[in-house]
Amino acid sequence: MNAPIDVSFFHRAAKPLTSYRPYWAKRFGPAPFLPMSRAEMEQLGWDSCDIILVTGDAYVDHPSFGMAVIGRVLEAQGFRVGIIAQPDWQSAEAFKALGKPNLFWGVTAGNMDSMINRYTADRKIRSDDAYTPGDVGGKRPDRAAIVYSQRCREAYKDVPIILGGIEGSLRRIAHYDYWSDKVRRSIVVDSKCDLLLYGNAERALVEVAHRLAAREPVEKITDVRGTAFFRRESEAGWFELDSTEVDEPGVVEAHINPYMTTSEQAEAQGQVCSKEEGGEQPAGASANAAGEQTIQFMPNPALRGKGRGKLPPRDRTVLRLPSYEQVKSDPILYAHANRVLHLETNPGNARALVQAHGEGTTARDVWLTPPPIPLTTAEMDWVFGLPYARGPHPSYADENGSHEGATKIPAWEMIRTSVNIMRGCFGGCTFCSITEHEGRIIQSRSEDSIIQEIEEIRDKVKGFTGTISDLGGPTANMYRLGCKSPEIEAACRKPSCVFPGICQNLHTDHGPLIKIYRRARKLPGIKKILIGSGLRYDLAVKSPEYVKELVQHHVGGYLKIAPEHTEAGPLNKMMKPGIGSYDRFKQLFEKFSEEAGKKQYLIPYFIAAHPGTSDEDMMNLAIWLKRNGFRADQVQTFYPSPMATATAMYHSGRNTLTKVRREMRDAEEESVDIVRGEKRRRLHKAFLRYHDPNNWPMLREALKAMGRADLIGNGKNHLIPTFQPLVDGGYQSARKKNSTQGTGVASRSVNSQQAKAYAMGKAAKPARPQKEKEVDVRFAKPGQPAPGRMLTQHTGLPPRAGVGGKKPGGARKPR
Repeated sequence: MNAPIDVSFFHRAAKPLTSYRPYWAKRFGPAPFLPMSRAEMEQLGWDSCDIILVTGDAYVDHPSFGMAVIGRVLEAQGFRVGIIAQPDWQSAEAFKALGKPNLFWGVTAGNMDSMINRYTADRKIRSDDAYTPGDVGGKRPDRAAIVYSQRCREAYKDVPIILGGIEGSLRRIAHYDYWSDKVRRSIVVDSKCDLLLYGNAERALVEVAHRLAAREPVEKITDVRGTAFFRRESEAGWFELDSTEVDEPGVVEAHINPYMTTSEQAEAQGQVCSKEEGGEQPAGASANAAGEQTIQFMPNPALRGKGRGKLPPRDRTVLRLPSYEQVKSDPILYAHANRVLHLETNPGNARALVQAHGEGTTARDVWLTPPPIPLTTAEMDWVFGLPYARGPHPSYADENGSHEGATKIPAWEMIRTSVNIMRGCFGGCTFCSITEHEGRIIQSRSEDSIIQEIEEIRDKVKGFTGTISDLGGPTANMYRLGCKSPEIEAACRKPSCVFPGICQNLHTDHGPLIKIYRRARKLPGIKKILIGSGLRYDLAVKSPEYVKELVQHHVGGYLKIAPEHTEAGPLNKMMKPGIGSYDRFKQLFEKFSEEAGKKQYLIPYFIAAHPGTSDEDMMNLAIWLKRNGFRADQVQTFYPSPMATATAMYHSGRNTLTKVRREMRDAEEESVDIVRGEKRRRLHKAFLRYHDPNNWPMLREALKAMGRADLIGNGKNHLIPTFQPLVDGGYQSARKKNSTQGTGVASRSVNSQQAKAYAMGKAAKPARPQKEKEVDVRFAKPGQPAPGRMLTQHTGLPPRAGVGGKKPGGARKPR
């Protein structure tokens, strides 16, 4: 018998993490490392674990690793927490290593989605895994959260399973699965977990842990924000709004649309407004001249008679999404459900969601409570101030206690001297999963907390050389940025604060971040502080002082930023600013670099095959790259991650950033050009790597078909040459080799091969290709390509050799 769903979570203020009475086991004190074996438990004086966390990552006790954060937070609440890292999932035996947990299992696939971790965007298996000792792939199963949950149930079937992590967050409702090319059920159903915690779950997990410790049955815990669970189809005490009413052709009666943003309401009324009011104002919906209808979101007919134009109280309202069976068979309803989900993500106005799985007597509902209340600055300081060992568990070390060689964990090596200063992102990029997981409200640490962590790194991290590799987070320069008005923020339903332009209610003061940079640089023993996180350059240009501070003190020769594309079509589907913002930032970057007497360069990133990208868009991007002297070394191809807005576009072919229509009024406005199939995806990648001779045959064929044969020739204004060298057709990945050969190699090969064929009478005399001047972004003067050099783009760390063969930082001289 299911417990009734509690509706009290709207009325309760967020309880501070530090206000709970500690569990009795707090008397044992903090452990040097959370135990991974019985022997470690015995050394700590434990006879059992209250909570056992199962993770697909190696256990690194560092605040950048989710299991370490969750484990230390629970430990600080007084619970005895054990870790089972990367267990053998072939049987339940490995899950019994620490015995039976007294309270519950905590399960996660790790810091990354297990499918994205193992497969490339082309569905090829990766050979490496940065979260595994020795960078070895295959140490976690596909869909690890489901497999681990099954093994936990087999090991001790009566112990509750609490599922979390990004893999669970992105699969909390029925979702399109790129790897099987179909819509899958909510992970709550497939994993058979008792409770799913989505997003950054410290607040929810602490409450759930204390309630389970008080012997409250897990099935009665239905009032915690940021959770999902499986229940019977009908529940008492709730007003239900139906989101799936698809109108038939004919006159449409004006009615409430609970999912229309205020800007869309204003557009329907012929007005312009930037403030969002939570979607509760009436908005007319009418048929156009052709009689084509939009999908209308109508209130439950049972609510009629309670007053036209009125909605029930938000704290007792649940929005019913189309069922799993409906979205599985109807891409339009899938797009609609995804749009509704993203409009119900603001903790200030989001309502509970429900989605049916199964039909008839087997039907059950997956319930999603509203998103969690973000942590305060004081709570963020508390979480990051816990006694982390700041290194991998000793079991990964060799007999000398070293983590080098085969036991090195690349993900830890990358972040060992970095500091996370904030959480969340209000950019809303449609291809990104940060917003779906961490939310749009920025959660920042205090300046003192950040400085204290820098000092701990300086004093405690073995081999520290004086360089902090990053002060950042999901976005480096969103620290302490947010809405000017708490009231407007609580009512807003916009998916992004910076698209199509920066919201007038968003303050862009980078002063607090500048202050941290300056204070951190003055610390004794700190030689250099770099910024390695992604930078939102459209925000940065609003604060030239910040750009100057960044460029003159915190750039290590190059700075990676992500314009993603140059053309308006794909940029609008990504919710990214136009290339003009990049140009303005580039001007400031070069100006301040020159003032400081430094040679520093921008490394831009671009995405191929994103929804809304035509072949012409990629051709224009390639022309822009060549005109600006860039040669992309590693290509990023769109990866449809579960629940992302761009993934809904990919699956449905419709733009979920606008009203979803059953019959499109304007194909150019409503439909989305989807890049499907290996051949077309390869073409889009080939345009990004226009300089690779392996891609020239494909590009010649495509340019001729597009009517742009004028771009084929041997002059400096042509995109690709007419001649073809002897190539193997392969591509050396930048993951293994992160720099390309210098200009002229291919042409020398072409000349020698063609000359040989000509001398033997087997070919016509080869045309002498015109030499092109390329530029290396790391060495050239701004705006002046240097002869014999080229620009390169990297995802990894490129060689950082200086002009004249100097090797700053011990880097090798480029060949």
